[in-house]
Amino acid sequence: MAQTNEQHGFYHLNWLQRIGFGAGDLAQNLIYQTIAMYLLLFYTNVFGIDPKAAAFMFLIVRLVDVLWDPVVGTFVDKHEPRWGKYRSYLILGGIPLSGFAILCFWNGFSGSLLYAYLTYVGMSMCYTLVNVPYGALNSSLTRDTNEITVLTSVRMFMANCGGLAVSLGIPILVAALSPDGKMNTKADANAWFITMAIYAVAGLALLLFCFSQTKERVVMDKSQTANVKVSDLWEEFVRNKPLRILAFFFITAFAMMAVGNSAGSYYMIYNVHGSTNDMAIFMGLGSVPAFIFMPLVPAIKRKIGKQQMFYVFLTVAIVGMAILYIVSIVPALRSQLWLVYVAQFIKSTGVIVATGYMWALVPEVISYAEYTTNRRISGIVNALTGIFYKAGMALGGVVPGLVLSFVHFDKDNAVEQSPLAQQGILWLVCVIPALLLILAMFIISKYELTDEVIDNINKEIEQRNKKK
Repeated sequence: MAQTNEQHGFYHLNWLQRIGFGAGDLAQNLIYQTIAMYLLLFYTNVFGIDPKAAAFMFLIVRLVDVLWDPVVGTFVDKHEPRWGKYRSYLILGGIPLSGFAILCFWNGFSGSLLYAYLTYVGMSMCYTLVNVPYGALNSSLTRDTNEITVLTSVRMFMANCGGLAVSLGIPILVAALSPDGKMNTKADANAWFITMAIYAVAGLALLLFCFSQTKERVVMDKSQTANVKVSDLWEEFVRNKPLRILAFFFITAFAMMAVGNSAGSYYMIYNVHGSTNDMAIFMGLGSVPAFIFMPLVPAIKRKIGKQQMFYVFLTVAIVGMAILYIVSIVPALRSQLWLVYVAQFIKSTGVIVATGYMWALVPEVISYAEYTTNRRISGIVNALTGIFYKAGMALGGVVPGLVLSFVHFDKDNAVEQSPLAQQGILWLVCVIPALLLILAMFIISKYELTDEVIDNINKEIEQRNKKK
């Protein structure tokens, strides 16, 4: 019976294959999380760009992504490279992605907005060329919802390994390589360049490992995707209600993460006045809960259901942000660094589980699209989720720069900021992310694809395929 299921799309992967797939997200996080967490700090304090100019650049880059993502999604669905429909791009996009990421942290043209634009746009376009096919790769491995849950848990566990390596490792490595032992002065430029080179090369090696361990089994025939076009993206968005809900959830969730992550380093430097090691611990706690809770996600989901799981962990995140805010404004508590760490751990626990599991919903909306249109256009759907993911990242990238500009952040001061600037940083770390999470809870309450519904949809699709 198990073999029959294997023949009809409900495949079970071994652990090496699961880890191999997860290595793709680990690789992307080594590169992109470094960009998300530290590029703004590098641009303002090391490279020498005004925060407002950096915020505008982040917006422009995301607008480019809005045009580029559907082109990539459509191209991926229409073509089948010799190494695999989706996995080929782990190599084809991974090599230039690593190169551009390194160039983003090169100070050879210090202060040049043109150079910053060219390298950041190039990096972002190459990231799309990897990320969109990688997202589609998930849904091509199996239809089995339990296997997809396990795959997503492994993927998010490994993604957070990358997040931990970035959040904990980057401050320590940059400080160790810099002449002044810091990471927020112009003297630290070479240390940033060497550090990014190490992380980018490691990321490329992991993408190659992911390529070697993945096999596409659930893909549409060439004749069924030959007529895929960019306009299908908009049509799918209008027609597919679960996709729309997931897309708006992506916007709010990634905006929340981008705002909080990019502000974390500023918070530890200027509000807490912590050392480089203190920052490494604080940023590292943004990933540590993944190693405790992500392996438990399949059991938690079976116990309370996926929608309740979202509610519980989004609430946990908001509670953590509230504690962090209170600790930061009460003078008697502010000096207790362990309270800052506890609040960060609680906040991160909620964020990691909720935002990690949402990727398991992408194969569901792909199956829903196939069920209603008889076309499995994974690239188009992942391009759409990619657009809204990038939209969230854009919002998260623009807001910190604008807030820092509004509160008159002094980019030339490596030690002290005004009380207003400190308050603005606190808004970015706690208040704005909490408001976005409240909105996210409302959005996910509208998602209607329960496990029972999606299982029935996948079984119906396989019954259709048998009759062909």
